Parts: sequence; C-alpha cells; structure tokens
Amino acid sequence: MRVALTGEAVIKMTFRESGMPLSRREFLIDSLASSTLLNWRAQRPSRSHYPFQHGVASGDPLHDGIILWTRITPINDGLSRVASTPLSYHWVVATDAALTQVVANGESHTTAERDFTVKHDIRALLPGRDYYYAFYAQGQWSDTGHFKTLPEVSPERLRLAFTSCSNFAAGYFNVYRDIAERRDLDAVLHLGDYIYEYASLDESLVSGRVHEPMAEAVTLADYRARHACYKADRDSQAMHRQHALIAIWDDHEVANNAWQGGAANHQDATQGVWSERLQAAVQAYYEWMPVRESGNADAPEMYRGYRFGQLLDLSMLDTRLAGREAPEADYVSRHAPERTLLGEAQENWLSERLVQAQDEGVTWKLLGQQVMMAQFGFHQQPFNYDQWDGYPAARQRLFDLVEQQGITGWGVLTGDIHSSWAMTLHHDPFVDRSSPLGFELVTPAVTSEGIGNAATATLAAASLSSVLPHLNFVDFYYRGYVVLDITEQRLQAEWWVVDTVLSPRYSSACLRALTTQPLSPELVLLSDAEVAELTNHRHQELANNHGDHKFSQPLAFLRDWRGAGALTQSEFSSALISGR
Repeated sequence: MRVALTGEAVIKMTFRESGMPLSRREFLIDSLASSTLLNWRAQRPSRSHYPFQHGVASGDPLHDGIILWTRITPINDGLSRVASTPLSYHWVVATDAALTQVVANGESHTTAERDFTVKHDIRALLPGRDYYYAFYAQGQWSDTGHFKTLPEVSPERLRLAFTSCSNFAAGYFNVYRDIAERRDLDAVLHLGDYIYEYASLDESLVSGRVHEPMAEAVTLADYRARHACYKADRDSQAMHRQHALIAIWDDHEVANNAWQGGAANHQDATQGVWSERLQAAVQAYYEWMPVRESGNADAPEMYRGYRFGQLLDLSMLDTRLAGREAPEADYVSRHAPERTLLGEAQENWLSERLVQAQDEGVTWKLLGQQVMMAQFGFHQQPFNYDQWDGYPAARQRLFDLVEQQGITGWGVLTGDIHSSWAMTLHHDPFVDRSSPLGFELVTPAVTSEGIGNAATATLAAASLSSVLPHLNFVDFYYRGYVVLDITEQRLQAEWWVVDTVLSPRYSSACLRALTTQPLSPELVLLSDAEVAELTNHRHQELANNHGDHKFSQPLAFLRDWRGAGALTQSEFSSALISGR
C-alpha cells in the first residue's frame, strides 16, 4: 500500500537517512518550507559527493555582524565551472554548537559566475557573543563553524593571533592547525600572502605538496583553482571553522612586489595585460575569502577598521593596491615629499581614525599591515625598498601625526618577511632613541622559508642586532604566529613556532614573549623561565581538552610520533630555551 507523505514526514525521512542530529531536523521543520526540501530530496546527489569540500569560514566580525563563507562544489566540478545552473543552499546561525538556538537563517543560490562560492553579510547579532553556523545544500550539512562578534563594552582581556605568508607548496599548514586548536582567541588576523601565485616546483619537490594549477597563476581560472587548493587543505579548514578571520592581501595574492601599475613578477609579453591579471586576482580573492568587498570597482582597496570597545582600535591597511606608487631605485625619487605608500585617501582615513581613537580614550591603537615600517638597513642605506623604507616621506607623515597628536598605545603588526621581529619605532633610531613613538611586531610565516639553515639564521640574527639599535629581537628560522594578550595595563606578545612544516606531525612552543605599556612603548622581554611556563601552560591546556586531539583517542599516540632524529615536544621546547 502506498502511503502519502506530508512535507514534515519527507523532512524526517530525509534526515533519518542522512544521520543528521535532531536539533537540525527540528530547525528545518520549524523554519524552512517543505516544498523547498522536497526539491532538495529529488535532486539529492549520491553519498559519495560532498558539496562542502572547501570547508566553511567566517570573517570581518563587527559588533553586530559577520561574513559567512563556503563553496558549494558541483557534481563533476571541472565541467560545472562553466555551467549556468544555480545551486541552492540554506544557512543558519545559532548560539549553541548543536544549532538548536537559531537566531538567523536564510536561503539563496550561487552560480558559476562566482565559481559557486557563497558569501553572506549577517547582521542584527549581539556584541561580544559566541555564535555557531552551518550551511545545507544538496541534501547534506557542512561542518559547523564558530565565531565571536566584537565587544561593544571594553573586555577585561582580548586575545588575537596574527600570521602571514602561507605557501601551500612550501609545507604543511601546521601553524593553522596550532591556531585552530586554541580556544582562547577572539579573532585571527592574516596579514597577507594568503596564497602564492608562483609555480613553486622547487618547494614541491622538498615538501611533496603540489598545488593547483602546477604552473604560475595568471588567469581568473588559475587564481580560482589556487584558492580552491588552499581551501581544501584540512588544517586551513580547521582554522577557519574555529575562528573568524580578519584578512588583508599583500602582493602574492596577485604577483610578487605588486602595485596598481604592475609587479616585479609580471611580463606583459608572456603573461598578458597587467590590468587584466590584477582584476582576475582580485575577483578570485573576493570570491574565495570571507571579507567584505570594496565598493570601488575601479580601484581595489581593502583598508578598514575594527573597534573592540575602548580597549583596542584596529586599522587594517592596504599597502599594496590602494595607493602604492611605483618602486623607485634612485635616492631623489624615493625621497620625494609627495611620495605615498597608502594613497591620499587611505592616509586621510588613517589619520582621522587614529585621532578619533585617541580623543575617545581608546587604550591601544594597532595597525595591521604588510611590509616592515621600521628602518631596516644601515643609516640612510635601506636593504629593501619594497618596504616603508622605499617610501620615507609617507612614513614621516605618519610618524609626525603620531607625535603631534600625542597618539599613545600605538603599535604596528607586520607580515611579509618570513621571520620574527620586535622593534621600537623612531623618527631616526640611528640618531635618537630616547622617545619611541610606538612599536612594531612582525610575525613569522605559516610555511614560507626565512633562512632554512639554523646556524646561518642564528648568525644573521646576531649580525643584525649590532646594526639595528632599535631591534629588540629577531629570528629567521622558525615558522609560526604571534598571540597578543591585551589588557588596559599592558600588551603581551608571544611568538609561537612549530618545529617543522615538512610533516603534519609537529611540535609547537613559545619562542619569545615581551610586554609593553600604553604610555611607554618600550619592549621588555620575558625571562626564559616565564616563556617556558607559557609553553607548559599551553600544553597542559591541550592535554586537558580531549576535543583538541588531532586523532581519536585510540590513535592519539600518533600525534607524538617522530621520525629518526626528530625532537619530541619537550625536547623542542628545551632546545628553544637553550639555543638563546
């Protein structure tokens, strides 16, 4: 006997067969139309096809909002990239991980025009809250993601992580995994070079990781495929699931040493018109990243700001594409008084933001940006003109603003250079270091190599210490990230590093840590014993939280497996201390 099924009965059958938890079934019954689900049921693909192969992500958190991102992978993805059939999906935001306390939900569709990526700007959320989210498409649920909205009232403590320079071919994203395992972060900053455009064949031969496409990314299809490769990485997906990302691009999202008018790594004769390549790279970035898109279609720009109550004002700068002028080799051109790295509009925006934050009594004013701001080289002889050293008039205008407006608690967070640095900022550190304007903290890379030989890296660090009087410390060897622990009284920066990126089995430890105060930007290093205690405390947290294990408990011993000659976790921590 054939039994007629109501819409609710069809919903229940669909989710029983999928093995989905009751909470999600109840949500769909209560909030989605039965006719829509009937269509889903009719079009549902085989179980072997999973539509969320690139994970989920959240980004650009506000007091009341968030960007949610995913991609709906079509069946026969390679053929469907040019297909015109829209793919439907639903999204849900809740206050609990089981998604029973739903606060927002919706439905839409995506097409090949944006490579079947999905991005929603969710609003009307509450400030300073933990939220969870997921997507539903083609009869299946995505992983559940987590994010926090920004606080409106000043928190007692704020914890941020920042990193940069993640080359898939250079090694495993162990740094992302280490960040993902943290439950003590409010957000994660990525300061650029999220992808690399290079073919990177030499790196692939060492790491065994081959990205797509194998050749250098030049066209829109190339950049889309490169982003897809990075988003398919399991450690990248783990970080994106756990934390909201605040990202800014650098040069390798397009081409090495890029600016609006060209790049060092672009040849028109063999790689086409620069403006077309730039447009393709920016389009793919907007499609594949959880960022709010610029409303200026003629000039790509990504600078924007975030306020964490009265504790922190964070300005994310675009030192690449918003206003950077062409690189100049001669001294006179580099020192032209009108020369700019940010562009006039961004300079004005930053000036107004810093002055307003100071007037409103915000304790800390931090800039997240790409290239080193502090002087790097001999006096009047910089080593790298791609950095702020190549735009001295622009740096001087910013330093003059900080000094003249009495900006306190001012610091700069930097990526790009594949190494760890801490410096104080001065008009001229080679002449007068008595009154620092602020400080600069530089993160090591996720995978991109600094100096690959430990002995050479140590020698280079020692040599620079005698050349740069404003240098607090530098390390060229380890990959990792920086954690900022921020209160009204002090900012503590911790450099966390991994012992390898050539294997997914790794150890992590705190390499250095320092503190500074809002009214006194001097940098004070923590002792070796205090740094060791940070590492021990972190490892104890992981041991107490079984949910952070990478493997199920019966296979947990694999987490600490080591090949011949490799260091154990405790040996790695000890080596960091004894090697200073």
